Amino acid sequence: MRKRFQNGRVVKSSDGRYWIGKWLEDGRDRSKVLGKVAKVTKTKAREEMAKVVKPINERAANAIAPNVTVEDFVDKVYLPFYRRSWKRSTAMTNKDRIKHHIVSEFGSRELRTLTRDELQKFLEARASLSFSTTDHLRWDLKQMFDLAQADGIVAKHPALILFTPRECKRPDHRYMTMKEVQDVLKLLELRERLIVKLAVLVGMRPGEIFGLRRGRVGECSVRIQERIYRGDVDTPKTVKSVRFAALSATVREDLDQWLSRDPDGRPDHWLFPSEKMSKPISKDNAVRRYIRPKLEAAGYGWVDFHVMRRTHSSLMRELGVDPKVVADQQGHTLDVNLNVYTETSLESRIDAVETLGSALIN
Repeated sequence: MRKRFQNGRVVKSSDGRYWIGKWLEDGRDRSKVLGKVAKVTKTKAREEMAKVVKPINERAANAIAPNVTVEDFVDKVYLPFYRRSWKRSTAMTNKDRIKHHIVSEFGSRELRTLTRDELQKFLEARASLSFSTTDHLRWDLKQMFDLAQADGIVAKHPALILFTPRECKRPDHRYMTMKEVQDVLKLLELRERLIVKLAVLVGMRPGEIFGLRRGRVGECSVRIQERIYRGDVDTPKTVKSVRFAALSATVREDLDQWLSRDPDGRPDHWLFPSEKMSKPISKDNAVRRYIRPKLEAAGYGWVDFHVMRRTHSSLMRELGVDPKVVADQQGHTLDVNLNVYTETSLESRIDAVETLGSALIN
């Protein structure tokens, strides 16, 4: 980091009547009349000069050297700035990804020396990774150079028009049909069945499910204001995630049965406690020990919480439910509901083109 401090100079004017303060700012010589020699001592004039250069020195202390390395920029500028807007979970994921890929590749390089072509080659060399990971790296680079350009470190933005390689493996956006959901629910015991119902029928994220307390379960809805992330209690993922999620009668039936097993449970107790009771059961343990073995034995090993959440959006769409209602139920925006979680079946597309064909003929 660059630190160029200055005290400035205090001199008399050419006629000897005034104290003149002189300093350097933005590469230019500056000056200011500090007072009359007859009324102001030189010590007092120097104090006034110190007030003038103080904000300039503060800016210099926070300025970034033009030759800053990628590693220093990430550690001292980029991560400290963006951590203010990221949740802890996001910060941990982003930091690990940036350190593992970008800093390990370019850490000792001066940030300003990186070119668009080598950044694109960097992304192409990671085409074996998932599309999501490589696309996030593209976005990381863009954010880094957005900030670098704003701070005057680079004049041109080499990451502005980078693209994610087509060769990257795109995720399989599979979801369950109504029949498959029914099959899966029949395989599970009460607790695991209720967990899956909260994901598929209510549209909750796994962290929200395992972060539920008994007192937040209402007659027709659950109040979501906490989630569990890597074993820690955290706030929900986004502002829209804090919500009331509606419950169907079939979910309410299993909830009542589950709650009746511990009628003396307090409102602040976890809905799905671990064996120690003081903490909720972890998502990984619940899946690994109780859910996945039964699903795999029946040929449903491909079903995970991503599939369950996508199933909620997709089946609601097939049933003609307003997408805004589904987005609010799941706690995200309308565009995310339609473009990320909702998949349409081939049958629905066949019906759509048949409708168009019939309209043209008739």
